[in-house]
Amino acid sequence: MSLILFTVGPSLLILFYIIQSDRFTEPTSAIIKIFFLGLILIYPAGYLNGIVITDESKWYLAGITEESLKYLAFILFVTKLHEFDERMDAIVYGTLISLGFATLENYEYVYLMFPDENSYYIATLRAFSAIPMHAMCGVIMGYHLGLHYFKEEKKSNHLFLALMIPMLVHGVYNYLIFHSDHLYHLFLVGVFIYTRKLHREFVLLQAKL
Repeated sequence: MSLILFTVGPSLLILFYIIQSDRFTEPTSAIIKIFFLGLILIYPAGYLNGIVITDESKWYLAGITEESLKYLAFILFVTKLHEFDERMDAIVYGTLISLGFATLENYEYVYLMFPDENSYYIATLRAFSAIPMHAMCGVIMGYHLGLHYFKEEKKSNHLFLALMIPMLVHGVYNYLIFHSDHLYHLFLVGVFIYTRKLHREFVLLQAKL
């Protein structure tokens, strides 16, 4: 029981924080729907990763395949939701997609790839690395998509940045995982500071409404 809490708990805690930070909370039905949309993306992502990643030295390419799928899911499904009507919604739904994906991915790592005495170690390690990384990519993607869809001036590069920055963050993280013992932690701290700034901008914007 404790292992499953270590496996899914970090994702749910981050989601709770993001959802509660939204002054105008999204409907539970929409939250569940988009979370499970992110969860099922693990299957096409696994297929694509199997094609483009031929060895561990190319694992950074997962940043391209996985973030592209999240981006497409957002464009194709979230933007069609009636509830998607302001900037903070983009961060909420972007994070839901990312952490839906990360939750099932974490389950596979803990229970299928390392189903032995290393399971607790893997779950703990990923709770402070891979899970926050996915969440931060979701916030960054949502921030730029929020500006794209709810900004008076539509001529901007936010639609491009919404895909490219998460792809870069994810790719660099994966590269550092295989080429450095500690640099990826420093990298994540830097991304966290940047992501927190973006999230806070939308929180303060809502506070003025």
